[in-house]
Amino acid sequence: MELRLQQAQCFKEEGNRCYKEGRFRDAVSRYHWALLQVKGLDPSVPCPLQELGGERPHVTLEQERALHSTQSDCYNNLAACLLHMDPVNYERVKDYSLKVLERQPENTKALYRAGVAFYHLRDYDKARRYLLEAIGKQPKDANVKRYLQLTESQLSSYHQKEKQLYMGMFG
Repeated sequence: MELRLQQAQCFKEEGNRCYKEGRFRDAVSRYHWALLQVKGLDPSVPCPLQELGGERPHVTLEQERALHSTQSDCYNNLAACLLHMDPVNYERVKDYSLKVLERQPENTKALYRAGVAFYHLRDYDKARRYLLEAIGKQPKDANVKRYLQLTESQLSSYHQKEKQLYMGMFG
């Protein structure tokens, strides 16, 4: 158990180095390797081996915290990498950000990335929700402000079109 956590941490750190060097594809690979190291160790996730009589290694509270921290960091970093890659897979950015937010609902970076993903997926109501939460935690962040303005603009445009549509129907 401890060895797999250490290996995951090493892969995560390699991913961080690749990210800093702008090697996003390599970073994605390292973060995936880190997640593979800890797959099946999470006591909060049912394990198919248990149904077959297999044993899951015993996990201390400290190990469980390290495991969840590593998983959240990797998912958050994967979302960051994907935002730098072309073409951006916003569906995966959304999925990874939401995985982080399941464990860390206050994570500002994950809130921002989820907002960006929902914006580009044209779900402006959800984008607004996540970006408002992010701006509440980082009121001076220019990127969050910019995406919130873009989202508000899209929502305003949508509501104007909706209003015109209904006026045409009932006016």
